Amino acid sequence: MKDFIIPDTDFGTPAAKGAPVTLTIDGTEVTVPDGTSVMRAAMEAGIAIPKLCATDSVDAFGSCRLCLVEIEGRRGTPSSCTTPVVDGMIVTTQNEKIAKLRRGVMELYISDHPLDCLTCAANGDCELQDMAGVVGLRDVRYEAKDTHFQTRQNGEANPQYIPKDDSNPYFTYDPSKCIVCSRCVRACEEVQGTFALTITGRGFDSRVSTGAPDFLSSDCVSCGACVQACPTATLQEKSIIEMGQPDHAKVTTCAYCGVGCQFKAEMKGDQLVRMVPYKHGKANRGHSCVKGRFAWGYANHRDRILNPMIRERIEDPWQEVTWDEALAFTATKLKDIQENHGPSALGGITSSRCTNEETYLVQKLVRAVFGTNNVDTCARVCHSPTGYGLKTTFGTSAGTQDFDSVEHTDVVIVIGANPTDGHPVFASRLKKRLRAGAKLIVIDPRRIDLVRQPHIEAAHHLALTPGTNVAVLTALAHVIVTEGLVDESFVANRCDMEAFQDWAAFVSRDRNSPEATALLTGVPAEELRAAARLFATGGNGAIYYGLGVTEHSQGTTTVMAIANLAMATGNIGRPGVGVNPLRGQNNVQGSCDMGSFPHELPGYRHVHDDATRSVFERLWGTQLSDEPGLRIPNMLDAAMEGAFKAIYIQGEDILQSDPNTHHVRDGLAAMDCVIVHDLFLNETANYAHVFLPGSTFLEKDGTFTNAERRINRVRRVMPPKNGLADWQVTQALANAMGAGWSYTHPSQVMDEIAATTPSFQSVSYEVLETQGSVQWPCNETAPQGTPVMHADGFVRGQGLFVVTEYVATEERTGPRFPLLLTTGRILSQYNVGAQTRRTANTVWHEADKLEIHPHDAEQRGIKEDDWVKLASRAGETALRATLTERVAPGVVYTTFHHPDTQANVITTDYSDWATNCPEYKVTAVQVMPSNGPTDWQKEYEAQAAQARRILPRTAAE
Repeated sequence: MKDFIIPDTDFGTPAAKGAPVTLTIDGTEVTVPDGTSVMRAAMEAGIAIPKLCATDSVDAFGSCRLCLVEIEGRRGTPSSCTTPVVDGMIVTTQNEKIAKLRRGVMELYISDHPLDCLTCAANGDCELQDMAGVVGLRDVRYEAKDTHFQTRQNGEANPQYIPKDDSNPYFTYDPSKCIVCSRCVRACEEVQGTFALTITGRGFDSRVSTGAPDFLSSDCVSCGACVQACPTATLQEKSIIEMGQPDHAKVTTCAYCGVGCQFKAEMKGDQLVRMVPYKHGKANRGHSCVKGRFAWGYANHRDRILNPMIRERIEDPWQEVTWDEALAFTATKLKDIQENHGPSALGGITSSRCTNEETYLVQKLVRAVFGTNNVDTCARVCHSPTGYGLKTTFGTSAGTQDFDSVEHTDVVIVIGANPTDGHPVFASRLKKRLRAGAKLIVIDPRRIDLVRQPHIEAAHHLALTPGTNVAVLTALAHVIVTEGLVDESFVANRCDMEAFQDWAAFVSRDRNSPEATALLTGVPAEELRAAARLFATGGNGAIYYGLGVTEHSQGTTTVMAIANLAMATGNIGRPGVGVNPLRGQNNVQGSCDMGSFPHELPGYRHVHDDATRSVFERLWGTQLSDEPGLRIPNMLDAAMEGAFKAIYIQGEDILQSDPNTHHVRDGLAAMDCVIVHDLFLNETANYAHVFLPGSTFLEKDGTFTNAERRINRVRRVMPPKNGLADWQVTQALANAMGAGWSYTHPSQVMDEIAATTPSFQSVSYEVLETQGSVQWPCNETAPQGTPVMHADGFVRGQGLFVVTEYVATEERTGPRFPLLLTTGRILSQYNVGAQTRRTANTVWHEADKLEIHPHDAEQRGIKEDDWVKLASRAGETALRATLTERVAPGVVYTTFHHPDTQANVITTDYSDWATNCPEYKVTAVQVMPSNGPTDWQKEYEAQAAQARRILPRTAAE
C-alpha cells in the first residue's frame, strides 16, 4: 500500500557540511561531506541499511543496533548511523554474519510486540513491519515471560501494560506498540524544541512519557513531529485509524500563518486523510505546527455555506439561489450604484488568505470594472508600516532574508512578536539555533515563551511599556553610536552619509539615552545598554518583528528605527542578519505585492505614475484613475455620509478583525450592497446582501507568497465543494458586469502578473514546478530568485537613515482607564478563528481570556476564571480573567479569536501616521468584576442569530 505514495527518501541521519571524503561501500565508491554518517553515505549511493531508531530529521542515536556494518580494519560491527565516514574507509553492509545479527535484533523486538499487523492502523506504513521483511525474519525463538502488550499475564492483570491514550484530539499514544527507539523524544527536542517527552525507567522498564497524566494535559503542543517520527503505530493519527492508509498525494502550501509551510496532502479518492509536512519545503524543512498539520477539518464543517445567497435587506432571511441568479442580482445592484452614484461609490477588499492570483483579480475588478481605486486589504491593518518603512530606508517593501538565514545568526532581536504562538515552525528553527549558542534579546511588554523555555533563556528581556517601541530602539541606537560600536565601513560604503550623520547626531542627544528614557519605557538603563552592546558586537545580528511593532500610531517609525539599527551595525546583505517581518497570515506579503492598496498598483507602484498605469491600461483595455482610492476606514466614513454604497469583500471578516467594532458595524449597515465572499457566514455577513460561497486552499490552484518573499504553489487536491474556485467567482462577477475576462486557469493570471510586475518578471508555474519555489525579485537579473536582499547594494541605491522622533500615542491612561490593553494570538487559534474554531483546536482555547497581573487583580477583587468587564473609551465587553505574571502590573492582554468576545469593540480609531494601520496594541482600559456578558454582547448575539436565518431553497422558490 505504501508504494502508491512515493515516500521521501530517509537518509537515516542529517546531512553534513564539510570537505569531500571518499570511501567504498559494498564495492561502490562514494564521495560525501566530512561528518556524514556511514548510513547516509550508503543511502547516497543507493544502498539502504536497515534501521529503526535512525531518521534524517534528528541526530543519530544508535540504540536499535539494526544498522550494524563491518568496516575493514576495525573490530566488531559498529552501528552505521553513529559512525562517521573516513577517507579511504571500506564498508560492508551485508554478509551472513551481519544478516544473522540483524535477525537476532529483530527477534528481540518482535518478542515484545503485538502481532496484530493485519488489523493495526500502521499496516502498510510500519517501519518495524518493513524491517522484519528486510532482514528476512521468519521465526521468533524467544518467548518473553513478561511483555508490555498483553493485558493479562499468568491469569492476572499485567502490571506492565498501559492502555492507549487517546486524549489528544488528533492522535493516539499506544504504549503496547512502542519499541523505545526514542525517535519521538528526539523529534520533540531537536525538531520542535518543546522537550515534552522523555524516556522514564531503565532497561525493560523504559517507557516514553509526557510527565503528565496524558498527552492532552502535558506540555505537548501537538506539532506532529513525534507522530511523523514514530516507526510503528505507537503514535498514530486518528484520521489514519478511522480511514486507513491514503493512496495518493499532492504537495501544497498551508493556508494559515506567513511561514508558508509546504505539506503533502495525502488522499483517499477525493477525501483528505492527513497532511504530512513536506520534507523539501524550503520554509518548514519537514516540520509543522498543530494548525497546518491537523486543523484542516473546517473544510468539511457543517457550518460551511455551499450555495450562493441573496436578500434585499439585512433584516431579511437569506435565500439560497443559483450561481447565475446570485451573479445577476449582484451585477444589477453594482451597475445601478455605478450609474447613479459614480464609480467612487464602489469598492473592494482583497484577502490575505486567498492566492496571489485571486487577489490580483479582485484589485483588477475594482480598478478596471468598478472604475475606482477604492481597494484595500487586511494586510494594511497589520503590516502596511513594514511596506512604507522598509521602502523608505532600503528601497523595497519586504523582509531581507530567507528562513534558512536563522541558522547563521549569532544574536537575535525579537521585538513585538511571539513566534512560538504566531509562527511556530519558524520558532522551532530559531530555538534550535539558540540551543546551539546564539543569543536572544526579547523586546516585548509581555513575557513571551521565548524569554525562558527548556534549554533556552533570553540574554535580555526588555519589558517595555506598550507604545514606547521607538523610544527603546532609539535608546539602543544611542548606545551604539555614543560608544563607538557603529560599523563605520558598512555605513560609509553602503549608506547615505549625510542622512547617517543627521541620524547619529539625533540619537546621540542626552534625551535619547537609556537613562533619560527609562522612566518612559520602563526598561532599566543598564539592561538596555547591555542589550545594545550584545547586538552590536555579538556577530551576525538578525531582527525579527511582528504586529507588536506595526500596529501602533508610530508603527512606520518603529520599522524605520529597526532598519536604522540594522544598517548602523552592518547587519544587512548576508546570511544570518537582516530585518525580518513575521507576517501574520499566509498571503499578507502576496496581497501587498498584488496591488491591494488604494494608492498602489501591483509591484508597489503609485497610481500617479503615468508609465505604470499605461502598462495596465493597454493590457486591460480601459482607462484607470490616477487618484488614490479610499482605505477601509474612509470607506466606512463615506458610507455613513451617504457617498459610499457598495463593497465586495473577499475572504475577510472586517467586523471582527478591524478596530472599533461599532464604527465598522455602522458603516456596513449604511451601505446598499455588501457582498461577502467567504467560507462561512462570518460576522461581516450579518450586514451583507449577497453571500458568495468560497473555496478552501485544498480546492484551488494558485500561489501564496510567505514572509520571506517565497512564492509557493498551492495545488488543488479536491474539487471545490461550492462548484467554483474563488478566482472563478471573481471572474464570473466581472463578466456579469460586462468585463469579458477569459482566464481558464490561474497560471494565466500569473503570466499576466509576471508581464506587468517587474519583481515577478520570471515567475511562472513552469518555474515553480521546476524549482519548487522562488523568492522575489525573480527577473532577468535573478532568474532563480533572491534569498537574501541587498547583498551588493540597496534597491534604492544607498541605505537611508531616518530620524525617528518618539511621539506618544494620543491614547492615554488616566483615572477612568488606568490600564493598557495589548492583544495577540495563541498557538491553537488563527486570526478571527473562522477556520480553527471549527476544528478540534478548541480543546486548547475555547474562549478568549484576559490576562491580568495578580497585583492588579487583587486590587479589583478579581480571582482566577472570574467574569470581568473590559471597558475603553470605544466600548466594552466581558470575558473571563486569568491571573499571570506574564504581563506586568498596569498591562492586560487578550486574544481576538472568538466573536462572542469581540475584543475589537474595545480598540480605538487611532492609527499609524503614515499608513492608517490601526493601533491595536495600545488601548487604555479599565477592568472590573462582572456577572457575565454585557448587554451589548447579548444584543449582538441576538442580532447575529436573526441575520443568519436561511430559507430552504424550496421556500425561496
